[in-house]
Amino acid sequence: MSNTTTWASYLAKFDEILSQDNPPAPYDEAAFLDYLKLNRSRQKRWLKTANIDIELKKTIEKIDQEQTWYVITEPWCGDAAHSVPFIYKMTQLNPNIDLKIVWRDTEPYMIEDYLTNGGKSVPKVVIRDKNENDLHVWGPRPVECQKLYEELKAKDADFEEQKVALQNWYNKDKGVSIQKEFNGLLQS
Repeated sequence: MSNTTTWASYLAKFDEILSQDNPPAPYDEAAFLDYLKLNRSRQKRWLKTANIDIELKKTIEKIDQEQTWYVITEPWCGDAAHSVPFIYKMTQLNPNIDLKIVWRDTEPYMIEDYLTNGGKSVPKVVIRDKNENDLHVWGPRPVECQKLYEELKAKDADFEEQKVALQNWYNKDKGVSIQKEFNGLLQS
């Protein structure tokens, strides 16, 4: 798949965009550039502070078949800044797991096969076996966070209100929900 990259290249993409005097679309818009800066900061914080729960760690260490974890995302995605660092840390616990980052907005569009309520919400994680058969799909948010998002949308909350509410949810949750969900997913 030509739109996949490595974890290191994914992280480098943030700095590459920020180093340009005239960044490419959509980062040529101030709002998207601000999202990218915030997301890079949040991501770095989670990479430093996040710890994987012992039960989830045991579950991941038991994986005895090769898997590829495809994470469909983009640097502007606020939810990814909170979830993807935990997913990265999970993949580092077992050499049978290969992590690939898939750009949502670059052909071929893998996201087209994993829509959420008809939308291209990210991040989306697709876990496949060595024959590229889907084993699990997760995303774009932990279930409770998704419920909050849907409630906000139903009451026509503006983008700023949504952004603040979701940010507060992630800060309070501290990665607990995503880990519980992945533990359940991987044990099924």
